[in-house]
Amino acid sequence: MSDKTTVSPLQDHERQRCEVWTRVMGYHRPVSEFNPGKQAEHKERCHFAEPGGERTLHG
Repeated sequence: MSDKTTVSPLQDHERQRCEVWTRVMGYHRPVSEFNPGKQAEHKERCHFAEPGGERTLHG
């Protein structure tokens, strides 16, 4: 990807809803089905990436 990549914004009628799933107690579940308290808790979570955790393919 270059630094000169341009992104054109989508109009509202061109957008598609994205459903977010997360792992809860050993199984996956859509966040949209959480109760309001759990949805708020999910929004407050801090996601992280472990340093050096990236894998590269050699070939």
